[in-house]
Amino acid sequence: MKTLIIIPTYNERENAEKIINSALSQNESIDVLIIDDGSPDGTADIIKNMLKSNNKINLIERPKKMGLGSAYVRGFKYAIKNNYDFVFEMDADFSHDPGDINRFLEKIKKYDLIIGSRYHDGVSVVNWPIKRLLLSYFANMYARTITGVPVDDLTGGFKCYRVPFLSKIDLDSIKSDGYGFQIEIDVKIYRKGGRVKEIPIIFRDRVEGTSKMNRKIIWEAFWLVWRLRFLSIIKKI
Repeated sequence: MKTLIIIPTYNERENAEKIINSALSQNESIDVLIIDDGSPDGTADIIKNMLKSNNKINLIERPKKMGLGSAYVRGFKYAIKNNYDFVFEMDADFSHDPGDINRFLEKIKKYDLIIGSRYHDGVSVVNWPIKRLLLSYFANMYARTITGVPVDDLTGGFKCYRVPFLSKIDLDSIKSDGYGFQIEIDVKIYRKGGRVKEIPIIFRDRVEGTSKMNRKIIWEAFWLVWRLRFLSIIKKI
């Protein structure tokens, strides 16, 4: 079985080498795909040096910051084209523990999407300011209520997909970013009849680098859930 871990990067030179090595060490089936959005800090140069001696590392460079959603869509298409069995989303900043990867791989055998959930078994978030924690928690409650998708952490970004099922999704129709992207892909898989399972993870705030969260991403997600609900009503999702 072939597994691809997609890691989007923008100014992640402090974390890039460490997260790649940690991810690859978890399972021999794993390849890593870095999608770098023209990082000014030279993240891509670090990856280029690594892939010279390791064919399990792959790099797609984009000319500028183009967003998380389009990065993952590009990575999903790469996974489909290259006949991977499973594909992961994972952050570069160690918010997601690479040590959890094998838990996902065990569960994905019976499901089409495994979501690493911060809210499925209580609240398991470390080092977030209370304001951001409350925003995230209630945003997920709001998204779950409006979309009708029974997932506690619709905005979570640590996931594993079964690639043959992912190939049934119209990836070109996904235009959202950040939180919105995470919600949209979950809803599309659920509406398509995908078997979705949440497993609890411990989410830790980044230690190196800076957060990419901004107000635009939050507002996009706020309105997106209504569009997804409307589309589900008219049977176009």
